[in-house]
Amino acid sequence: MQYAAYVFDAYGTLFDVHAAVRRHADQIGPEGQLLSEIWRAKQLEYSWVRTLMGAYADFWQLTEQALDFALRKVPSADPGLKTKLLEAYWRLDCYPEVPAVLKGLKASGARLAILSNGSQEMLQAAVKSAALDQVLDDIYSVDTVRRFKTDPAVYDMVATGWRLYPGAVSFQSSNRWDIAGATKFGFRTVWINRSNQPEEYRDFPPALILPTLEALAPGG
Repeated sequence: MQYAAYVFDAYGTLFDVHAAVRRHADQIGPEGQLLSEIWRAKQLEYSWVRTLMGAYADFWQLTEQALDFALRKVPSADPGLKTKLLEAYWRLDCYPEVPAVLKGLKASGARLAILSNGSQEMLQAAVKSAALDQVLDDIYSVDTVRRFKTDPAVYDMVATGWRLYPGAVSFQSSNRWDIAGATKFGFRTVWINRSNQPEEYRDFPPALILPTLEALAPGG
């Protein structure tokens, strides 16, 4: 079934959040993957806690704070690499299938957008680096509502901005908690389960589970 709009989470769905650490793996050493996993986990934890507290700080600040924590938690990693790691986060690799899938959906007449916790500056940089700027119609950042996912106000930015009923929007995310929030809001949801995680939030199930975005391409 073709949807009027396809909306994508950015980090972990379009862009590989572990690419920044991988780019400097030789300098970080054997605990690079652990460092990257802690960095990502804390980045998300900080977003949830700040939304619950009503103490918003943009995602770039949280990304830097989370890296500070990860570097302290993994003392074998050189803290002098902080600047290089943060610079790499602005130019994360997109997953291999992403450009072709987005171009195919765009050619079919669908509207395309990113809906992300990332700041507008972070998202613009990542999109430009991956040469996706020509296929996206909009980039929605939580900066507008100053609350992070899974607050319903985040998902409502798309429905209100595009004047669409939620059910006309197909929302894709690699984060199961994000899929739960979008499902509750009313989007048709597709969980991109890239790392074969177990199912959870069973009362808010996705319409579809895929290992990558590839099957979303028209004819895929």
